[in-house]
Amino acid sequence: MKGLLIKERWLDLILSGKKTWEIRGKATTIRGRIALIQSGSGMVYGVCEVVDVRGPLSIEEMQANCDHHCIARDDIPNVVKYKTIHAWVLQNARRLRRPVPYDHPYGAVIWVNLPEEVDRQIGSES
Repeated sequence: MKGLLIKERWLDLILSGKKTWEIRGKATTIRGRIALIQSGSGMVYGVCEVVDVRGPLSIEEMQANCDHHCIARDDIPNVVKYKTIHAWVLQNARRLRRPVPYDHPYGAVIWVNLPEEVDRQIGSES
């Protein structure tokens, strides 16, 4: 299972169901169920599905879709620093009953390949 590293602020919005677009500088080919990892915590806090990628998006498209990515309209130019903007479309986000620890590999900044044991623990906490 793949785990996506996300800052706490955005992770909480995803797990609450308010944020359905994760904004990144590149598209991803990954689809299906993924783990949601809070950056710097060493813990998996939830799961969701990546179902699509939209982009590259213009600032105007970002401004028209604030309800999906939860970045305030006026903050978009200050928050989004990517040359190209892509929205990774998320569905069915769920918070785990208890966070599941994992060993963070050196150098991982976007994705983590989680071992089967962590995947099993995530399944038991869903």
